Amino acid sequence: MAASTADPTVAGTTARRRGTTGRRRGTTGLGRGGPVTYAVAYLFVGICIGPVLYIVVGGFRTNAQITVDPAGLPSPWVLGNYLDVLASGMFWQQVLNSTITALATTAGVVVLGLMAAFVIARYRFSARGALYSLFAAGLMFPMTVAITPLYILVRDLGLMNTLPGIILPQIAFALPVTVIILVPFLRAIPDELEEAAAIDGASRLGFFFRMVVPLSVPGVVTTGILAFIASWNGYMLPLFILNDETSYTLPLGVQAFSSQYSVDTARVLAFTSLSMIPALVFFSLFERRIVGGLTGAVKG
Repeated sequence: MAASTADPTVAGTTARRRGTTGRRRGTTGLGRGGPVTYAVAYLFVGICIGPVLYIVVGGFRTNAQITVDPAGLPSPWVLGNYLDVLASGMFWQQVLNSTITALATTAGVVVLGLMAAFVIARYRFSARGALYSLFAAGLMFPMTVAITPLYILVRDLGLMNTLPGIILPQIAFALPVTVIILVPFLRAIPDELEEAAAIDGASRLGFFFRMVVPLSVPGVVTTGILAFIASWNGYMLPLFILNDETSYTLPLGVQAFSSQYSVDTARVLAFTSLSMIPALVFFSLFERRIVGGLTGAVKG
């Protein structure tokens, strides 16, 4: 009855007003898809991508070209700098070291972080809140503060100048953010699902491997990617732990290469661009999963 008595004129007028308001917002350029929004977005994208493009393109130039026109394009394009770096056995050794370190760190962070998050999210005990707060406090504890005692600990363990001396501390410092991201995923799993699994005869470990791990894949992928990229780009810890060039990771390799060829700017740019391309490609391929995992953590 209320619908039949509604005045269609009033409804039409309201709709026209809303449409007019929407068109006015769009014409001002301040709307969600307005030109001002896109201009600002392109500006920030350019600021972020500009230095990367300069390094990559600079590797195709000669030192003379860089001296004459530092911001110009290669004329002609030179492949020799990249070919010289790719022909270096030391470069591939450092790529291997970085790959081993990043993959081992990622595996350790995912496995330990998922188990710790499962205990905090699904078990009820008196110290659960304190344990979660401890991991949260780890987010505010930078590695620069602990680098001296960490160096002493690694030295006493006999792990100096070894990849495990890099992997273990990186796992420890990546666990707080991993636990903080994964706990909401595991808390969002309904208790009825766990009760049904228990009725079917599944143990705690069975429920963990059969139900928890598959359901938390978005969060696991997110934390794994973040741990991989952080390990790949890590510089301070390898700087203190590694002292042999054959055990260097790529960030240290870039520093050593730039010191050795300080006058050969073009070759240094080529080495730098080849060192960062794997992490950029890895991040670009899994960018959607990172955003999806973080969104799920916030919703949880």
